[in-house]
Amino acid sequence: MSNVSIKADIKVEWRQGQSSYSPGNPEELAIIGVDVLVKELGTEAARSFIMQVFERYTHDPLHGNAVLAAAGSAAPLVTP
Repeated sequence: MSNVSIKADIKVEWRQGQSSYSPGNPEELAIIGVDVLVKELGTEAARSFIMQVFERYTHDPLHGNAVLAAAGSAAPLVTP
């Protein structure tokens, strides 16, 4: 169970319509963010962007390597 509680109403608009989200924890917020990134950028560009964000944490001795390993285990990053 998460120690962080989020209270937010997020509205996302695009050509096909709009979506509303109310995340309650960091995991739900991350899923929403990834969903919006994939819809906007496509799967590979979103994955590349997320990996760049995770690179900020490579020097975190407690969490950095585990974060990158978990992110990289889903699918290998392929760059054109």
